[in-house]
Amino acid sequence: MTDLPLLSPQDATLLVVDHQAGLAFGVGSTDRQLLLNNTVALAKTAKAFQIPVVVSTSASKVYSGPLMPAIRSVLGDVPSFERRNMNAWEDGVVRAEIDKIGRRKLIVSGLLTEACVSFPVLSALTDGYEVSVVADTCGGITADSHSLALRRMEAAGATLTSWLQVLLELQRDWTRKETYDGARAIVEAHAGGYGIGLAYARDMIHPV
Repeated sequence: MTDLPLLSPQDATLLVVDHQAGLAFGVGSTDRQLLLNNTVALAKTAKAFQIPVVVSTSASKVYSGPLMPAIRSVLGDVPSFERRNMNAWEDGVVRAEIDKIGRRKLIVSGLLTEACVSFPVLSALTDGYEVSVVADTCGGITADSHSLALRRMEAAGATLTSWLQVLLELQRDWTRKETYDGARAIVEAHAGGYGIGLAYARDMIHPV
């Protein structure tokens, strides 16, 4: 049995698009704090598994603001590429960075789902990339428009996933000690009841 359809740390790039407060104000498809929690968890996952990250922003000076501080604090000095086009795939600097990394699987997270997420996803699929859209780190203007954008991307060939599934897919085996501590810490901090359960098991269950 092959594991090729699964993501691995060696074959993927994370594309983070427009996670900026000015755009988050317009999100009506989900709770904004939950959305930020999930996106921070995804950024931590990329860092824990040493996945390259490409960050793009738009209208930072006039409307949207910078990459949200909680995400920036995780990504550190990863550069942010400012663009005018809604479609990051049509921005020469963003595309050059992705091409330079040279990986054919993209993990995509961003705001807003209806445009700045779906446009580069559809374009990347057309260019032969395998694309995973982390749906719970994307936000749309309404629940309906978010859902419709996700359905359109899925119909075009994108895989819909969650930040937790990405982490578990990358870890796959809890005996992989080089990433165990980092992955577990992310789950405990961001995965709600599942994280509480892991913390409980660590602190309370002691094999004889």
